Amino acid sequence: MSQPLTIRPEDAGDADDIRVVHQRAFGRPTEAALVDALRGVTGAISWVAAIDDRVIGHILFTPVLIHDGDRNTPAIGLAPMAVLPEYQRQGMGSDLVRAGLDACRAQGHQIVVVLGHPAFYSRFGFVPASPNGISYQHPVPMEAFMLRELIGGALGGVRGIVHYRPEFANVSAKPSPANLRPQSAAQK
Repeated sequence: MSQPLTIRPEDAGDADDIRVVHQRAFGRPTEAALVDALRGVTGAISWVAAIDDRVIGHILFTPVLIHDGDRNTPAIGLAPMAVLPEYQRQGMGSDLVRAGLDACRAQGHQIVVVLGHPAFYSRFGFVPASPNGISYQHPVPMEAFMLRELIGGALGGVRGIVHYRPEFANVSAKPSPANLRPQSAAQK
C-alpha cells in the first residue's frame, strides 16, 4: 500500500532524485542544471514531493530584485517546478505550489513572481505582472510573466524590471510554448 504524498523541505540526500525529476519532466538537462547551480543560495526555498520516500516532484524559489532606478524591491521567484511525468495531472504540482507559497509567506516574503502557464498559476492567485508596472528582464509573452502578493498591499508603489540571479542566464530567455505549458506541473 502506498504512503500518502509528503511535501517537505529538500534534504541533503535529495539532489540526485531532484535532478532526475527535472530532467524527465522537462525532457532536457537545463532546469536540472539550474537547480544544481542554485542549491545552497542564501534565501532559497526548495521543497520536494515524495511518495513512499521516493521524490516525485520539486519546487524552487530564489530571491529576485525588482529594479526601478535606484530602488530595488526584494521578491522571490518560483522556478523551476517539476513533477515526474507518471505523476503529472494528479494534483501534486498544485500541492507543491501551495506548500511553497506557504513556506515563502512563513519566511516573510511579500511578492512572488513566476514565468509560467497563466491557466495553471492563476489558480494560485497569480496575475499578469505588466498591468502592475512590473516586467521580466527578457522579452516574454506578457501573460506568462505573473506575480502574486503574499501580503496585501505589498505591491503598493512597486514598479520596475525583475532581475533573476545570474544562474538563470543559462536557461532560455525566450521560452518556447512548450516551456510555458504546465507539462511539469500537475494540473489539479
